[in-house]
Amino acid sequence: MATTFAAKAEDRVAVTHAARIAHVSKTFPGPTGRQLVLDDISLDVAPGEFVTLLGASGCGKSTLLNLVAGLDRPTAGSIETPGGRPSLMFQEHALFPWLTAGKNIELALRLRGVPKGERRGEAERLLELVRLGGSYGKRVHELSGGMRQRVALARALAQDSDLLLMDEPFAALDAITRDVLHDELTRIWRETRLSVLFVTHNVREAVRLAERVVLLSSRPGRIAREWRIDIPQPRRIEDAAVAELSVEITEELRGEIRRHGQH
Repeated sequence: MATTFAAKAEDRVAVTHAARIAHVSKTFPGPTGRQLVLDDISLDVAPGEFVTLLGASGCGKSTLLNLVAGLDRPTAGSIETPGGRPSLMFQEHALFPWLTAGKNIELALRLRGVPKGERRGEAERLLELVRLGGSYGKRVHELSGGMRQRVALARALAQDSDLLLMDEPFAALDAITRDVLHDELTRIWRETRLSVLFVTHNVREAVRLAERVVLLSSRPGRIAREWRIDIPQPRRIEDAAVAELSVEITEELRGEIRRHGQH
């Protein structure tokens, strides 16, 4: 799989964007008529870029991610993903408990069309990539929460997409496990040069991981502000520069919440 990532690197450079969200709006039925959830969102994710979507609960972050994933359609506007269908990692690991770690990954490989004779080798290489070498035969109940999320990440990478969508994948983990997985995700992103669109409501997590942080307003979700993160990687969540920028972004987030009457 590592050679696959390397072989695709030149293709990523050749395209101008991994995702292009152009004037996207989304409405849903509500008790008093159509409810506007996202309003005129325009955002490009460059090849190899790590972008976090940040905002209060209910601002439409996950809705936007689902639209980019192709799980739903925008009411207005358009979304382009030139590299094909993105891979998606959810907050819950969503592993099949009756399959081993390796077989969960092989399922994604089979759906991608990888020949049966090649799947185990690919699954084992992906487990090595997420530092779970030797765990191919382990059942889901034998894995810790952090290990399950690593398997879920390996399964997402098995889809071999240029764009990885992550919907608060570490929110349910304890602080130490989450910090370790931040390190691992940063390492994997730098090794593979995938494009990542990562949803979170955790400001420090956003600053810790991203090259660019995009803040969404609430009800409806609009792009309120963006920050380019120039702090060198690898970063620590407790670094002074991370903490300082997090304070600035938190104040902006609080302002958005106050403007929209959320508590």
